[in-house]
Amino acid sequence: MKNIKYFLLPLMAMSVSFFSCKKEDQSITAQDNNKIAAVIADNFNLSIFNTGLVRSGLKVKLQESGPFTVITPSDEAFKKAGFADPVAILAAEPARISAIMNYHVLNGSYELNKLPFLFNQEIRSANGGKLFVTHWVKGPDTILTVNGSRVLAQNIKASNGLIQVVDQVLEPYGHELVLNGMASDRNLSLFYQAIQRSGLVQLLNGKGPYTIFAPDNNAMTQYGLSSLEEINKLDPALLAMMIRYHVLTDRRFVYDYILSTGVSGKSEQAMLDGNSIQIQLIPDPAVPTSFTGIQLKGTGNTAMIKLTKTDVLTGNGVLHTISSVLKITQ
Repeated sequence: MKNIKYFLLPLMAMSVSFFSCKKEDQSITAQDNNKIAAVIADNFNLSIFNTGLVRSGLKVKLQESGPFTVITPSDEAFKKAGFADPVAILAAEPARISAIMNYHVLNGSYELNKLPFLFNQEIRSANGGKLFVTHWVKGPDTILTVNGSRVLAQNIKASNGLIQVVDQVLEPYGHELVLNGMASDRNLSLFYQAIQRSGLVQLLNGKGPYTIFAPDNNAMTQYGLSSLEEINKLDPALLAMMIRYHVLTDRRFVYDYILSTGVSGKSEQAMLDGNSIQIQLIPDPAVPTSFTGIQLKGTGNTAMIKLTKTDVLTGNGVLHTISSVLKITQ
């Protein structure tokens, strides 16, 4: 059983002062210092997110009556995403910071632990972005994830809503279709062209959801498809067969595999063509029985395949980049 490492969120006690005059008809309403914006500002583990609230103008919104739910990445989560400190937020492109921050704010009160035990159920941010919440049972533990990120501290109460602390910065998606997300990545241009040639565009532009493990251009070159000319020479039916082995009809983040894989550290995933690939967890050398990611292996591969880019969310699926083509036969 994988040990669960919990995040302890130190919260400072917030005091609210009430004043009254001797005259019965005169009173002064106390300022509410327990709103979401104030709770976040007073927590040193959330200093980078607090800077983002100020930079984006959302701090004012979160002083309103609400209710709101704020999915709040810890400072460590921001560091993993490339924002080393609050100064990095101030130096970043304003439009990018605004998009990230707005994606983390929800209208309404969402007690995530009271959601059904469903897989990647959809909720909406205040600006209309989709987020996907899973309420897991892992042995004796209950685990919550949002877009494949772990909820470290849940249902922190404020007078105008709730705070949920997560271990990753949630990236708002810029594409409704997973194929459009692939088209925007130059490193996936050859696999994208192969999909165009295969006749699977209409399928993958459907509602989905889909998860695509997309081989990068180097992987496609090693497979023998190094140019559009070589791709166009191949029978579309053969291309479709190869591509279907890289697609599954579900939305799967990397952490979904970590949570759903048993003590062996290995599992199988059925793909769109009906064949399965092997999933192998990558152990965390610093934390026994914990894992940092996954590797893949097709039935025809002789070595495990690394994921070089993960959890790229789109409106109809998730995109992962892999370092080799998944093979059904050697």
